[in-house]
Amino acid sequence: MGRVLAIDYGRKRCGVAVTDSLRISANGLPTQRTCDLMDFLKSYCPREGVDLIVVGLPRTISGEDSESARYIEPFLTRLRREMPQIPIERMDERFTSAIALQSMIAAGVKKSDRRCKELHDKTAAVIILTDWLNSRAAGGPAFPPL
Repeated sequence: MGRVLAIDYGRKRCGVAVTDSLRISANGLPTQRTCDLMDFLKSYCPREGVDLIVVGLPRTISGEDSESARYIEPFLTRLRREMPQIPIERMDERFTSAIALQSMIAAGVKKSDRRCKELHDKTAAVIILTDWLNSRAAGGPAFPPL
């Protein structure tokens, strides 16, 4: 069983997280500039044995795709084309930004450090991946594979 990598996709930066090889825990990786993300994935995934990528699905409170969802589709098309051997799943990412902020406060992260957008993105990716792991433990995928 290989690692699972999660992406909190943004227009400027992307939070990235990965599981351990047993898929027990999620750990943040350095935030990537969106323009550098594909090169990072093409290097990191084969080297670290990633066999599934989970991409956050931005939704509104009512459950519809949010405005930012349209920016993710071209990336997903390119990812499927350039890395066809790795399946992609989507995971609802509603409230991950708010949860990321609350988890940083609970962890005692200083207010000045909480202003770091890269830390927010990384924490959001960890939350997406943790939610994905929890959904598997509960018995099923959040969304069908793409």
